[in-house]
Amino acid sequence: MRRDLQQSAGRQRGVALVTALLVVSLATVAAVAMATRQQVDVRRTGNLVHGEQAYAYALAAESWARVTLRRDARESDYDWLDEDWATALPPIAVEGGLVSGLVEDLQGRFNLNNLIGEDGKVSEADQAYFTRLLDLLGLEKSLADNLIDWIDADIDARFPDGAEDEHYLLNEPAYRTANRPLVSDSELRLVEGFDQEALQLLDPYVTVLPGRTLINVNTATAAVLLALHSDLDESKVETLLADREENGYPSADIFEAHPALSGLPSLDMLVDVKSDYFRVLTDVVVGQGQARLESLLNRSDGETRIVYRVRAPIRAALQTMIVNN
Repeated sequence: MRRDLQQSAGRQRGVALVTALLVVSLATVAAVAMATRQQVDVRRTGNLVHGEQAYAYALAAESWARVTLRRDARESDYDWLDEDWATALPPIAVEGGLVSGLVEDLQGRFNLNNLIGEDGKVSEADQAYFTRLLDLLGLEKSLADNLIDWIDADIDARFPDGAEDEHYLLNEPAYRTANRPLVSDSELRLVEGFDQEALQLLDPYVTVLPGRTLINVNTATAAVLLALHSDLDESKVETLLADREENGYPSADIFEAHPALSGLPSLDMLVDVKSDYFRVLTDVVVGQGQARLESLLNRSDGETRIVYRVRAPIRAALQTMIVNN
């Protein structure tokens, strides 16, 4: 009897010990889970705070660009690439991170909305210009007709290469042409023929701006200038670029009177030396937070207004620099 009682007591102590171990194990697992969740929450909160701080720095850089452009309008009668606004801001240290910025003159590019004139009809001069630009870049000239059909008001396809609703309604999914000016260059992805390769080739030379704009010859690239006239060649454009490096061209008349353009009756389209539209690109990294702000600014009547701003992925160059640091 005594032996049975001892065995029973031993079994009870064993069960109690196992139960205690299970309780301790469950408590340990719960504690670890709670600590892990807390760490994740702390890290998530830190990322959100850093992200908002980065965005605040980006807005501050945008404000700096607006002030710089307003001051430039007061102090200069023309825009060129040796002015303060055109100097790229390399990554600079701020509290907790780095800020990098760049201001681009978008009127140094061809505005695709110029293809349709103010009267709603096709601008033949701008169509000829865009066709020459496409040819210089090795792209199909039919892209001009496709784009005109996308933004003109009618639904009649241009002969022989245009594309209107009857073409796009056969796509999967089906959609119609916009029949209005472009709002963003991202719309080009919907236009027949504008594949990824074409978009990459065109990106440095074209833009989408509200209304009609003139090309600023002080900020235009060689290809943009070369397309100004069918009789221009690379040697003449190189001369034009070399002579603008020191002080730029103070007026369109002085540019058009340049010896490199002698022999041409006139340029096929109007040009300018003053710009109204600029793009500000700002990249910021603070801790684990990142922000890239792209802003379109319109400068007119002594003011610099924000047309739109969007947040975009940060540039790889800045990301690489931050990782290396």
